[in-house]
Amino acid sequence: MFQKKIAILTGSIVLLVSILVGCVKTTTVVKSAGASITETMSFSKDILPIFDKSCAMSGCHGAGGKTPVLTAASAYSSLTIGKYFKANDPENSLLILWMNGKKSPVMPLGAAPDATNTAKIYAWINQGAKNN
Repeated sequence: MFQKKIAILTGSIVLLVSILVGCVKTTTVVKSAGASITETMSFSKDILPIFDKSCAMSGCHGAGGKTPVLTAASAYSSLTIGKYFKANDPENSLLILWMNGKKSPVMPLGAAPDATNTAKIYAWINQGAKNN
């Protein structure tokens, strides 16, 4: 009888540990204006394409344009040197304030804030704004 109770207790402990280990969250969940981000953001794979499509063009944030320069070769260093984001603090990052329309001018110029792009950049900053 005693051995049966030990076996049940041991099984319960193993089950509890398995549940706790399985519940570890490794990504950030961001919900912003209807957009949800549940995966880890990569600067090169997720953020640079946003800049390439919406920002790094002639007359805007391309080479020889307005700062920060958001070309693939310069974006991370330009954003870092210019202090346009605060790692782990998207709410106080200039980049997010411009993108969500809380600071003028709204970026990208001439367009309404894009909830998905803003959520991705918000998540990237919230996850530490790594150059990955």
